[in-house]
Amino acid sequence: MARIVIIGAGMSGLAAASRLATLGHRVTVCEARGTYGGMVGRYERDGFAFDTGPGLLTLPAVYRDLALKTGREPLEELVELAPVDPESRHLFPDGTDLSLPNASRGGVVRALDGAFGPGAGERWATVLNHGRTVWEATRRPLLEEPLPADRRPLHSDPYPVPGADRRGLFSRLRGPRQWTLADVAAEQLGGHPGLTALLHEHALRFGLDPRTAPAGATVLPYMEQSFGVWYVRGGLRALADAFYRRCEQRKVEFRFDTPVAKVDTRDGRVCGVQTKGDRIDADLVVSSIDARVLHTQWMGPADSSDDWPASAERLHGVPGRVSVLLALRGARPAGTAHRTVVHSGDPAAELAGVFDPAVPLSERPTVQVLRPDDPSLHPEGHESVVVTATAPSLDLDWGVPGTADAFADRMLAQADAAGLGLRERLLWRVVRTPEHTERDAGSFFGSVPPPALAGVGGELLQAPNEDFPGLYLTGGAAHPGGGLARVGMSACIVANLIGPA
Repeated sequence: MARIVIIGAGMSGLAAASRLATLGHRVTVCEARGTYGGMVGRYERDGFAFDTGPGLLTLPAVYRDLALKTGREPLEELVELAPVDPESRHLFPDGTDLSLPNASRGGVVRALDGAFGPGAGERWATVLNHGRTVWEATRRPLLEEPLPADRRPLHSDPYPVPGADRRGLFSRLRGPRQWTLADVAAEQLGGHPGLTALLHEHALRFGLDPRTAPAGATVLPYMEQSFGVWYVRGGLRALADAFYRRCEQRKVEFRFDTPVAKVDTRDGRVCGVQTKGDRIDADLVVSSIDARVLHTQWMGPADSSDDWPASAERLHGVPGRVSVLLALRGARPAGTAHRTVVHSGDPAAELAGVFDPAVPLSERPTVQVLRPDDPSLHPEGHESVVVTATAPSLDLDWGVPGTADAFADRMLAQADAAGLGLRERLLWRVVRTPEHTERDAGSFFGSVPPPALAGVGGELLQAPNEDFPGLYLTGGAAHPGGGLARVGMSACIVANLIGPA
């Protein structure tokens, strides 16, 4: 039995703690804040409740496996899961109104043909078939296994570019460059504005610039439309509650309001952690803190590594999210979609405002509107709504008075221009910026770490899970990257690396 200290009680910390305790280890979790869940947070006021992080669950198999492996119970006995159908409604600047069914690629093809004309669905299906090729090539190395020692095969993109002379899925193209997501939109979607907006929205939501993201990012809509999108009744905070209870059942010790000040090493190996008021001996340490911050601030220059993935250098430049929590007067209208995306009227200006330095934020951002049909989230006869948009994390000083409120005004104006009628029912609102994300996540600089992807020379690979003798990494800043499913997978990978007591 090893003594294991886990730094951080976010979802990866809860998942790792429950797995390792089930394997027979003695686990202590140190959390700087007074609660668990990390970015899977909750805001409550006047009987209204809101998820402050992700609002929907993809790849629920990750948490089904966690539930079974740590308690031999189906996930559905821990939380109430419901498929989201339609999976999303999309409103475009030209007035097109498109609803996409959940986990039905044939249904998506028919919906696209109905909205954009015959042939649109076939174009989209071709791109998603290539996304399936990427999924099949990268599922194991980028989701289920530790990063290989030789990562060079993952530096090229397995997206099957037409006419490319390749030897194997990960061979380099014999051309001037590999395709980007924008190239896919231009070449295989014919530059169709609606289809392009659909493809780019998936990238933007994950903090990826479609102008530079590899074509293999098509795996993101492939996964969503193939495996479905799910809602956890009571909000995703209920998922954090369930696995916190599971940790308690497995006798995990939690120390809240206990920030770790230093990771101790002796003879080239981790031997414990120092908190502000105590020292905890440990045989192993599992950290959800960004590796660069962990080494330079908590372990000292002597333990720093020169072999950082490019993502460790660029994480601070990844965009974040602005969320507006809306308490609305009156009941949710019948037939309202759970998730509505209102697409930008000026996509080029939006991308420049999010990703290009010193460019103003878009006047008409793409906004996601989540309106769950869940009476546990609001007083009877009212509605809880969360509106989100992708925005810079560091290049904009969100602390300047008026900055956040002005952007929130644009977000709501964009939603209401599409006919959602939110502001006329407003009781009150709360605006959350990347500064809130930084406080919730600890060391992500207000960004939301993107998922690991092959291509672009390995720039989108995250830090390896086995970092230093006795030290393991989980969470969004570690392999396999950000997103609720992937941080759960990172905990699984680490538990497998450590093994049973």
